[in-house]
Amino acid sequence: MSFKEIALSELKLDPFDQIGSKWALVAAGDEKSSNAMTVSWGFMGVMWGKNVFETVIRKSRYTYEFMEKSEYFTVSFYPEEYKKALSFFGSHSGRDCDKAKEGGLTPCMLDGVPAFEEAQTVLVCRKLYSQQMDISLLSDSEKHWYGDGDMHKAYIGEIVKVYTKE
Repeated sequence: MSFKEIALSELKLDPFDQIGSKWALVAAGDEKSSNAMTVSWGFMGVMWGKNVFETVIRKSRYTYEFMEKSEYFTVSFYPEEYKKALSFFGSHSGRDCDKAKEGGLTPCMLDGVPAFEEAQTVLVCRKLYSQQMDISLLSDSEKHWYGDGDMHKAYIGEIVKVYTKE
């Protein structure tokens, strides 16, 4: 199956289920070097009059380096049978292994941005804004997520293209 570009208005996606329960992969880089990681935090909405996806990535993650250098990133969503692969991508570092090969996914490029053939839906996003999160803004009940001090950096990307499987 190949990807087909659709209008964002045609996208039928429950972000609470897809991000929070089924998870997604965020990928950045180029044909020479890239990395992807599983995300289960993020949101979709409208910011500055643009349709956006926001994700958060810790500085310790290998994908962070690629997000910092890249103008574009992808967010990809998968059928339920790929949950094991997404779990692998979330628990192993691309510094130490070939996550695509060992996780059983097939890398591809969409508009010069890394993605995976097994995805059902891929959002191509242009990075608009990023900012390091500040722990002082969190409530005491939220601070437990950062016991090791490894705070997330938030990335907001404009959704410039949407691809689905034909």
